[in-house]
Amino acid sequence: MKKYPVDNRLKGFAEIFRKNGYSLYLVGGAVRDFLLKKENHDYDFTTDAEPMEIKKMFSRTVDTGIKHGTVTVLYKGGSYEVTTFRSEGDYKDGRHPDSVSFIKSLSEDLKRRDFTINALAASLPDGKIIDEHDGISDLKRKRIRAIGNPEERFGEDALRMLRACRFASKLSFSIEDDTFKAIAKMHSNVKAVSAERIKEEVFALILSDDPVRGLEYMRKSLLMADIFPELYETAGFEQKGVHKEDLYHHLLRTLERAKENGHSPYVRIAALFHDIGKLNTRRSGSGREYTFYGHEEESARIYRNIAMRLKTSNEERDKVAHLILNHMFSYTPDWSDAAVRRFINRVGRENIDDLIDLRIDDAEAISGSVNPLMLIALIERINAEYEKESALTLKDLKITGNDLIRENILKPSKQMGEVLNRLLDEVIENPALNDRQTLLRLASELVQGK
Repeated sequence: MKKYPVDNRLKGFAEIFRKNGYSLYLVGGAVRDFLLKKENHDYDFTTDAEPMEIKKMFSRTVDTGIKHGTVTVLYKGGSYEVTTFRSEGDYKDGRHPDSVSFIKSLSEDLKRRDFTINALAASLPDGKIIDEHDGISDLKRKRIRAIGNPEERFGEDALRMLRACRFASKLSFSIEDDTFKAIAKMHSNVKAVSAERIKEEVFALILSDDPVRGLEYMRKSLLMADIFPELYETAGFEQKGVHKEDLYHHLLRTLERAKENGHSPYVRIAALFHDIGKLNTRRSGSGREYTFYGHEEESARIYRNIAMRLKTSNEERDKVAHLILNHMFSYTPDWSDAAVRRFINRVGRENIDDLIDLRIDDAEAISGSVNPLMLIALIERINAEYEKESALTLKDLKITGNDLIRENILKPSKQMGEVLNRLLDEVIENPALNDRQTLLRLASELVQGK
């Protein structure tokens, strides 16, 4: 059997444990990924030394989870998370063990882990790989299999069901039949898991190398109905027109194109939800066609609800919702220069590249290819406005609110923002107006109602 390659720093780290009469093992993802020939320097260690004993061996430690046996050791510029061998009591809430007991057996510790491929360990410092649950066999067979009884593992922590889908996406593996059947049977238990933990797993799945695989496992097991009911309802939802697929498969295809095109995480998330508002906006059109007027606004609204439910950051929520809201733009050569400037102002300079990427992904998902000529022409015209240093935002105006105050045109008030935005509208339409004296005169006229 292969040995894990242990560098000198890890050897030195392990030697400290050995000299103090303890063993140390590298466990989990780093060992798994080494066998898969993937890079992974995210080390997790396990030991028979208890937390206070670990703290005595090293001068710099952080109590990252000392109640559950985890101490982070700062050693020679590295940060190493070390957890004491442990067994766990019942999981009455399906999320947390009622009790944690420190033990001296690596075998007992490995039994409590989720999947066989994550229960691989390497003894340190010799690098000998320990596989007590046929994890290496499962790596070769490219499958995710729960350790022991899958219903027991998922009963201990319902998030493991979602982790199975995420690992399937991350590694392009299948989920073993009994493990999947247990997920399908116990899927509703995921509702007891905190939004923060769910968010971390599902967004890692969406941003993985094979997101469609994991999303399909979520749909077929009904995990999707528990976490993303809005997305689950798109399966079988007809669009007609230029769309040959139902809404669900179009959304998956758009996400797949975003991943293949190497687009940003924001674009990839937006791709999965960009048309989800069609569920609520479908109307019968001419003949046998449908219309979806306003679906972009509804899609942005639904995404915001999902993001708030999963407690994403405000920045992430606002950025993705903004891309979804504006994804239906359609450039034509008859746009005036002012129309180009209004587009930049509405979308935001910082969002233009992502928005164009999303438009490309959407078009490719529909037809398999995209004619780039119109987008190239739009990009060229946008760049021309940048080169002219056109005023596109309030900060580009030659006056500020302080100027209006100093000239006794206005006092600080809500009206000040309204006046400045009106001035920006005028300058976007006619850049020649962006002159201090001209803007002060226009501001005065606006305030006086002329």
